[in-house]
Amino acid sequence: MSIRTLRTLIAVHDHKTFSAAADAVYVTHAAVSQQMRGLEESWGVQLFDRSKRTPELTPLGRALVAKARDVVRAYDQMLPSVLGESSVSGEVKLGALPTTLTTLVPSAISMLVKTYPQVHVRLFPGLTNQLMSQLERGALDAALVTRPQLMPPGFEFREIAEEPLQLLASLDTGSDDPLELIAKHPFIRFNREAVVGHMIESWLQRKNIRVNEAMELDSLEAISSMVYANLGVAIAPRRAVQPNNPLPLRRLPLGEDAPIRRLGLAYPQDTARGRVLSELHSICLRSVTIGAFGPSPPATAE
Repeated sequence: MSIRTLRTLIAVHDHKTFSAAADAVYVTHAAVSQQMRGLEESWGVQLFDRSKRTPELTPLGRALVAKARDVVRAYDQMLPSVLGESSVSGEVKLGALPTTLTTLVPSAISMLVKTYPQVHVRLFPGLTNQLMSQLERGALDAALVTRPQLMPPGFEFREIAEEPLQLLASLDTGSDDPLELIAKHPFIRFNREAVVGHMIESWLQRKNIRVNEAMELDSLEAISSMVYANLGVAIAPRRAVQPNNPLPLRRLPLGEDAPIRRLGLAYPQDTARGRVLSELHSICLRSVTIGAFGPSPPATAE
């Protein structure tokens, strides 16, 4: 048994099939199968029910996955616990919201790797609920997410920015009243599976606003393009880091009771990546202070 084999076992649990697990840990399907049979022989137990077309973990196998996570986490923490937090290096598996992928994320990662060339970031896009689930499974080291209503026990959330929701409308619309514009024009909805989408729906219900729904999207760029094409109006976050060439749109505040998205970095409290995640958080704050996406000098290590 090796740490590598335990990582493969965890990957099979998280990705459901041997083929998907093979892609996640960069080995062949045959190697995954061989490693899993080796574990069963070494432990003298049956980890998989192979009577089905796709082998499934047995209850004992699932219980051992939880223990394997503890062993792998302890292994990952060995070197940082000896070196302290003086070294910022290694791979970081980072989840990120689609709305951050064209401004905040590239800006922050660029500054991070310029300052710490030994750091390698692997990026995994997803919505908040999906990313939090992957964090709980140990598939990610951290994630840039909208703060969930309830944080799981054992996890930290370090806020990066507050992003008030606003109305996006074409320049061809004449009114400055967001409620009037929502009533008159088709509504381009933000994906309701996203935390932001739920915030928008709750606000509409509180205001007793009925919308003429035209479409439902989860990409802020796609939503902005639809609005720019005069296909409707939309509600979306006012991004803390603006794109270099934003589309010419009307961006109207929703009022004093406008919902606010709280964007932050979520990660396990017992993470072995504490120092690098602290640096990433600081660099994200710097990106927000700059406020616009574009070439910038590298962050300075302290």
